[in-house]
Amino acid sequence: MPSTPEIRRLSGAAIAPWLDEVACLRVAVFRDWPYLYEGDSDGEYERQYLATYAASPDSVLVLALDGTRVVGASTGLPLADDPESYGAPLRRAGLPVEQVFYFGESVLLPGYRGLGLGHAFFDQREVHARALGRFRWTAFCAVDRSPDDPRRPPDYRANDSFWHKRGYARLPGLTTYMPWNEIDRGEIEHPLTFWLRDWQAAPA
Repeated sequence: MPSTPEIRRLSGAAIAPWLDEVACLRVAVFRDWPYLYEGDSDGEYERQYLATYAASPDSVLVLALDGTRVVGASTGLPLADDPESYGAPLRRAGLPVEQVFYFGESVLLPGYRGLGLGHAFFDQREVHARALGRFRWTAFCAVDRSPDDPRRPPDYRANDSFWHKRGYARLPGLTTYMPWNEIDRGEIEHPLTFWLRDWQAAPA
């Protein structure tokens, strides 16, 4: 069992020096189910995608470090700062995206799972978003996969229960679509449904 990594939280331009390592981690972890992400050959998409976080002054990057090695990372930024179409379903539903802080990926190498780092990633991003003082909701998207997809590993456990315990609710119909290169299938458009936590709601 590895030692528990150090957790470090960065924001804005301080994220930039870490982008190459986070990009490599994304490609490595997202090859697995449910994303089956092959990545692009030259890494250009990864650089452009992660540059959005470095350009946002209120973004957050949470790193898990084993010594100097990045073994996990988790991101977030104000949804209004994301140039992608993520906010469109919320706008159609009448939610003000200016009050939504969006959580991007949480990626962690397999050997470091089960150490509580998933909770640490949420804790650190929520603390950051709440400290900014202008966000009612924190949110993220999760890819929708058929439960009978033959590629689904027999021992796969979805994170739904974990997210529910963190106070997040899946909102069917609030779905965005994102293309990526899927292993052995090329570029495919994938549906991702929003999960939201309303910080003004009474605790369950």
